[in-house]
Amino acid sequence: MSIYEFSVKKADGNSLNLSEYKGQVMLIVNVASACGFTPQYDGLEKLHEQYEKQGLRVLGFPCNQFGAQESGSNEEIQSFCSMKFNIKFPVLAKIDVNGKNADPLYQWLKEQAPGILGTELIKWNFTKFLVGRNGEVLKRYAPNDKPEDIAGDIEAALQK
Repeated sequence: MSIYEFSVKKADGNSLNLSEYKGQVMLIVNVASACGFTPQYDGLEKLHEQYEKQGLRVLGFPCNQFGAQESGSNEEIQSFCSMKFNIKFPVLAKIDVNGKNADPLYQWLKEQAPGILGTELIKWNFTKFLVGRNGEVLKRYAPNDKPEDIAGDIEAALQK
């Protein structure tokens, strides 16, 4: 299976087929509005602004599975991201990333890039997955890995 076979829901309920991003680098992040890591939205937006023209696509997936830190509706999440952080990259519909209702994309991402000690569970908000131009998951980053700290990996992926 390839990442390009997945469709995800946009915040407005419409579908987004990830095949639209074929040949581009993706940074996929589970996000939350009331998390200690929420300020990373700034860094994610900076990555988006800096590398979008070179082919980077940042995709945010709100998730309420960690400390109920994303309890708002999709509309409220969009408003928060726009007003508080002026986010321009897509913040999609709220999903589960763990458990029996985990979004199929996240089930696949976790299989492709397990976490520390081979665990597949997402540990917290702002876990990041870097996907190369060929659709291969290149690396998984922990929540405390700041967006600016992974810029070198993004640059390397964009050059391939």
